[in-house]
Amino acid sequence: MRLWESAGGPPHAILLAGPAGVGKSLFAAAAAQRLLCESPRQAADCACGDCHSCRIFAAGNHPDFRHVIPEADAEEAEGEASDAGDKKKASSQILIGQIRALEDFVYMGGHRSSTRVILIEPAEAMNFAAENALLKILEEPPSGVCFLLVTSRVKKLLPTVRSRCRTLTFGRPGLEEAKRWLADQGEKNALPLLALTGGTPILALAESQKGRLKTFDDMAASLFENEGDFLALASRWESHLKKEGGLKMEELVATVQKALFDLASFNLTGQLRFFASREKQVAAIAARADTSGILGYYNELLKARMLASHPLNPRLFLDDIAARYLRAIAPSRS
Repeated sequence: MRLWESAGGPPHAILLAGPAGVGKSLFAAAAAQRLLCESPRQAADCACGDCHSCRIFAAGNHPDFRHVIPEADAEEAEGEASDAGDKKKASSQILIGQIRALEDFVYMGGHRSSTRVILIEPAEAMNFAAENALLKILEEPPSGVCFLLVTSRVKKLLPTVRSRCRTLTFGRPGLEEAKRWLADQGEKNALPLLALTGGTPILALAESQKGRLKTFDDMAASLFENEGDFLALASRWESHLKKEGGLKMEELVATVQKALFDLASFNLTGQLRFFASREKQVAAIAARADTSGILGYYNELLKARMLASHPLNPRLFLDDIAARYLRAIAPSRS
């Protein structure tokens, strides 16, 4: 049964879960437009794209639609520069105030119809207070309201929130299908990024359009061609954080994790997932490193990523992860 054709209308909350870069956000936007469309195309089960509702949705000012994202993401999308001296740094979380601000919208009737749609992404960016505020709405959902929650980390959401949503799970496409899709987009630099993004073509395309192919090449070189100086390695990483269009701290930590994953994977299975183009370098390091030490630091970085978005001292944080990375890949002692 289609999501919007049940007897009581669409579910009051739909959770779109799966890895980043496989189309969840695109699907969510299309679903929101379809729910608000005045003349949906039944055969294709999509919005018409021509009615007044579709036109104002495309223009980004539909009165019956709300898009909730972290303040930091909103500033980045609008191209606003943050001046730390004059302005408090925008939050990377979705805060309770943003959820409470939805209450009037949720509990009053729609402007063009009885349907209202709220898209929250990434849903895992909600802090604990925001999730609980959302839970109160989901426990007694008003008619005509549909929440679309997009997440790449479904387990970070409260079980009580997940239980009140109908979940749609998105998987990664096959490698050849992903390559064909990228070829159709005409973005040649995206293909080399496909492996590094874990086979997620939309994420590879986004990174390519940001001009970050060289950034990731430099990161790979720093991980597999280093000379064992953790301070120099940390400085090299810091340059990627500071330059325009560079990496965020969490992205940098995730790239280090991918290197550790491939080193361990090569020793255990002979396979590489992220850095296949650097097989010889990975093989040389993996051959002399202790796999248990690599896996141990990989697991430690899972905790470090939780702090990566707001480290107390970014440079000391980089020094620490660089030093421990070099220790993890050091020659094993027999």
